Amino acid sequence: MAEQKATNVHWHEGEVTRAERNRLLGQKGATLWFTGLSGSGKSTVAVALEKVLTERGHLTYRLDGDNVRMGINKNLGFSAEDRAENIRRIGEVAKLFVDTGVIVLSSFVSPYREDRDNVRALHEAGDMDFIEVFVDVPLEEAERRDPKGLYKKARAGEIKNFTGIDDPYEPPLKPEIVLKSQEMSLEEEVTLLLELLEQRGIIGQASGKVVAS
Repeated sequence: MAEQKATNVHWHEGEVTRAERNRLLGQKGATLWFTGLSGSGKSTVAVALEKVLTERGHLTYRLDGDNVRMGINKNLGFSAEDRAENIRRIGEVAKLFVDTGVIVLSSFVSPYREDRDNVRALHEAGDMDFIEVFVDVPLEEAERRDPKGLYKKARAGEIKNFTGIDDPYEPPLKPEIVLKSQEMSLEEEVTLLLELLEQRGIIGQASGKVVAS
C-alpha cells in the first residue's frame, strides 16, 4: 500500500450521509471491477452496461484503463510498481464515486490479484460495495482479436511487460461473476450483470428485455 506522506491531516465528516445520497439517486453506490486480458471484452461490456443503466435512470460512470492513463495516471508506466499505483489511484477514485451513490464501471487489465484485493479492501462495505467481474477468454482468443494490435507488437518485442506475453495475469480466485465473452452474447453478459445488481439491491428490478447495442 502507498505510504502516507502528508502529516497533520484529518478526515472531515459532513452532515449528509451516504444513505441520504443513495435515497436521492434511487440506487446504491457500488464498483463493478472488470478485469481480464487485453482484448477480453472488458470495455465493450462496460460501455453496453453503462448505456442500459443510464436508459433506466441510473447514474453511472465508467473508468477505462486507456482513458485514465491519458489523465490522472499519465505519469505511470507498466512496471509492476507502476501497475500497482495505477490500480491504487483508481481504487481511491472509485471509492469516492461509490460514496456519492454512483455506480462505477472500472475496466482495467489489473493483472495482479493483490492489487485488486487491495481495491476491494478500500471500499467501506467490502464485498457489498465491490463486484469483481472476470471477463474470461483464453489468451489465444484475446490475441486473435487484438483490436489495438498490441499483442502483435508485444510478440515483436516492441512492447515490454505486456500482460499475457512477458508479464503474468493472475485470474481472480473468487470473482462475484465470470463472463466468458467468447461464448456469450453482449446482451447475455449485460443481463447477468443487471440481475446481480438487482439481487444486491443496488438497483431496483425493471421489466423489459435488455437491448445491448
